[in-house]
Order: sequence, then structure tokens, then C-alpha cells
Amino acid sequence: MKRTLIMGSLFALLLVGLNAAAQKKGKWVTLFDGKTMKGWRGYNMTGIPNAWTIEDGALKINARSATTNERGDLLFDQKFKNFELQLMYKVDKGANSGILYLAQELPGKRVYQSAPEFQVLDNENHPDAKAGKNGNRKSASLYDMIPATPQVDKGFGQWNEARIIIKDGHVQHFLNGKKVVEYTLWNEDWKNMVLNSKFKDWADFMNAGGESRSGFIALQDHGNNVWFKNIKLREL
Repeated sequence: MKRTLIMGSLFALLLVGLNAAAQKKGKWVTLFDGKTMKGWRGYNMTGIPNAWTIEDGALKINARSATTNERGDLLFDQKFKNFELQLMYKVDKGANSGILYLAQELPGKRVYQSAPEFQVLDNENHPDAKAGKNGNRKSASLYDMIPATPQVDKGFGQWNEARIIIKDGHVQHFLNGKKVVEYTLWNEDWKNMVLNSKFKDWADFMNAGGESRSGFIALQDHGNNVWFKNIKLREL
């Protein structure tokens, strides 16, 4: 009887643990509270570059100036594998930035050398919109690889809603409620896309997510004014 009670108690504890893990997995977590940079730091840094500030409840990367001389991409200091990420972003006229995912932190290398990028851009006024192939450097595109279709960016000065879903290597980009990009990592199609892009010589990019198939979420410093807010994530 005693053995049965012990086994029953252990089984009950196991069920509680599994239920708690399941609840945590599907729960939305706020990554930016609109007031502090808790949880964030510069890429390959321990602190926050002074180019990043908080303005009206948004994380802002400021344009280059004498007072924003500490530059660098910003990352949330936790790796994620399968997740749904939602946020709002707004760009200044002529601005460029990006939302990078599955990023690895590699000494001596830039974050984009290991991470796919959801492009953030002023399509009308930044020259990168006319570079690449078939618009694959416009807003919400998988940068330099897959154009966002349809292109529903609202233009500079307007808030856009971005959503990125990754589940076992299957990736989707959404912009303002529309699915605009869909692809699968690490298969032959992925390898061929990389080989036909500017990333063809970067092994870390080809193997996005590294051995664990997980990585950091990062916001890019491209030297322009860009705002991010309402950043939240749920693990899948």
C-alpha cells in the first residue's frame, strides 16, 4: 500500500509538472514592458549601446549622432526555438532595420551572419527597396531571399504589425494581418536559396539556429530612427 501511495504521488507530481510546462509553453510573455530594457542587451555586449533609448513606450534605435556614438544591434537575452513573435514597428523617412531570429552570438561576426531577417524598411525612400531580386529587400521580406507578397507596408511614420511564427523549421512572416512569406529552414530549398543570396559563403547562416535549432531575437541597428513596441512572444 505504501509503495502504491508513493508511486501515485510521484505520478501526480509528474502530471502537475507537465501541465505547468504546457501552460508556460502557450502563454504570451511580454519581452519589452515599455518602460525598461530589462532582458535586453547589445549583441556581443553586456550592456545597452547608447544608440538605443525608450521613447513614448517604444524601443528606439536612434540615427547616428554625437550623442548616439555607441552603436550595436539589440537582442533579447534568451534563446527560443519554436515560437510566435508579435510586435509593432515604425520607421523614419528613408530608414532601414530588421527583426532577426534564431541568431547566434559569434565573436567577431555581425548578427546577420547567422540569422534570417524580417526586413524593416521605408520602401518608398530607401534604395535597398530597389536592390535585390523581385522586391526581396522590401518590408517583411525574408531579406535578400523571398519577397513579401502581398506588400502591405504602411509607409514611413506609420505603425506596422509584424508577426513571425517558427515551428520545427517552418517559418511564416505576417505583416498587418497578411501572411506574406512562408518557407522551411534546413531543407534543400533552403540551401539553394542561401546559395543564390548574399549569404552563400556564410556557414553560420546556412545552419541558422546552430546545432540546437534555436537562437536569439535581435533588432538591427542600421543607423536610422526606428521604433519597436508591444513586443511579445509565446513558445509553441
